[in-house]
Amino acid sequence: MWNPDDKFRGNPAPPGFYPGGVQQPAYPQQPGYPTQPGYPPQPGYPPQGGYAQPAAYPTQPGYPAPGGYPQTGFAQPGYAGGAVPPPAYGAGSPGSAMPSQYGAYNNDDVGGGMGAYAFSDKTIRLGFIRKVYSILMCQLAITTAFIGMFKWNTAVNNLVKANPGMWWIAMIMMFITLFALTCCGDLSRKSPHNIILLFLFTVAESFLVAMFTIHFQTDTVLLAAGLCTVVCFGLTIFAFQTKIDFTVMGGALFIAVLILMLFGLVAIFFPGKTITLVYASGGAFIFSLYLIYDTQMMLGGNHKYSISPEDYVFAVLSLYMDIINIFINILTILGATRD
Repeated sequence: MWNPDDKFRGNPAPPGFYPGGVQQPAYPQQPGYPTQPGYPPQPGYPPQGGYAQPAAYPTQPGYPAPGGYPQTGFAQPGYAGGAVPPPAYGAGSPGSAMPSQYGAYNNDDVGGGMGAYAFSDKTIRLGFIRKVYSILMCQLAITTAFIGMFKWNTAVNNLVKANPGMWWIAMIMMFITLFALTCCGDLSRKSPHNIILLFLFTVAESFLVAMFTIHFQTDTVLLAAGLCTVVCFGLTIFAFQTKIDFTVMGGALFIAVLILMLFGLVAIFFPGKTITLVYASGGAFIFSLYLIYDTQMMLGGNHKYSISPEDYVFAVLSLYMDIINIFINILTILGATRD
């Protein structure tokens, strides 16, 4: 019998040796099995080379299409059952919550609304505000240049007085451009069309304001401009700092403007210093509230409604009209008290 010590003498263990020292008999070959290497395929087993793949992937909700998971831009598993992924940024993109027209976005909607998505980043908000106020300063500079040219250039003053038809041309151009910018949301977002329309509107409005100022004394116009600057600056700082949300007052302000218009029609048939002062004071107060409202709409953030960053032209137009109306009403008050 082979002894384990024989291993150190160069004697290997015989086949079938069990470590206990007892040599076991070889395992008998079962009948029917071939002796060559490899076994033939058995019934029900796949052929050599791997298991057969199923004819198609299951179609249950959430499974990817054959060929792997879809590429970026398709719904990933987890949005099955009708759930909609978060809205994408930008107008007209699939899944976007942005409407086709400009307007206010409710920050209380699911996911924060478009205003929350648009102003979630501080850099986006600050860039939008800088763009709005940069364009607004250019508009006010054009208006100031027109007023100065009409007040201190005698040739231009006489030319305007001799051609009253220029007033109607400016009025028509102002209404056409205003309608295009406010009622055609897609047009107000396309560059450079929106900038060209805004420039034409600014020129027409500046012409009309300058023609209005030639009926007042120079010191009255300068005083009105100074008061308007102080009032608008103070209201802007207030809109930035206050915790009161003025964006929910849009309906009330619209009704107030309608009442002011009706009062203005009545004032035409009953002219007088008192009714002029009442009308101008009401207009200055209402448009001061509108300046706060439009400023907070531009800021977004914690306010209920906000303007999309793509509607920067609409934001500029709103602030510019508020400032111009405040200036005209202050000038009317000063002119009525000094007359």
